[in-house]
Amino acid sequence: MERLQKVMAHAGVASRRKSEEWIKSGRVKVNGRVVTELGTQVSRQDTVEVDDVQIEREQPVYYLLNKPRGVLSTVSDDKDRKTVMDLLEGVKQRVYPIGRLDYDTTGILLLTNDGEFAHLLMHPSHEIEKTYVAKVKGQITKQDLQKIQSGIVINGRKTAPAKGRILSVDKKKNVSMVELTIHEGQNHQVKNMFKAAGYPVEKLKREKYGQLDLLGLQPGEWRELKNHEIQKLYQLAKQSN
Repeated sequence: MERLQKVMAHAGVASRRKSEEWIKSGRVKVNGRVVTELGTQVSRQDTVEVDDVQIEREQPVYYLLNKPRGVLSTVSDDKDRKTVMDLLEGVKQRVYPIGRLDYDTTGILLLTNDGEFAHLLMHPSHEIEKTYVAKVKGQITKQDLQKIQSGIVINGRKTAPAKGRILSVDKKKNVSMVELTIHEGQNHQVKNMFKAAGYPVEKLKREKYGQLDLLGLQPGEWRELKNHEIQKLYQLAKQSN
């Protein structure tokens, strides 16, 4: 479900602010009934009309991007920094990221114009696993990794159980490579989990999102999701609900 004014703006009818004015003035109908409340939510199955003319809804699209370092996971930036939208050459639809990756974090980022799909994947109750590989400062021990896996307190809240494994430990450089799989989505969560255990993250990459991986994609490259991949994500989200 998406807010009516957002659907209208995405369809190119008017800006979101202008759409709100039209809704309040009684010019908009949903399924044949005049709607004047700005909080109205509509789905893709609902018919929306402005001045008795049905609006054309964008077809939903779904993309997987291998996000490079130094790129923002936003649609725009007031400081004119590079965003993921700059990488999606040829994409005409108004897509936006599902969740975010930090400026210096690389790897899988999903983008879509399907608000219901994005909400489903980001909702805390839908425990879709995401796998990261972190380069951390220090020689991590199995005991400390176990603490992270069991749940570690961040800002007064204990994280959910996670899966992890040590990939390598470089005693000379005093760094470790660790794989961690989580299903929560707090801001900077993986970095904060390692930091709380005493191992600051130097590099971080998201290598898997549900069943999806980065096979065949170089940093900055993207591809459209296949129908069976989209359906699998829906299935994973609904199974965990």
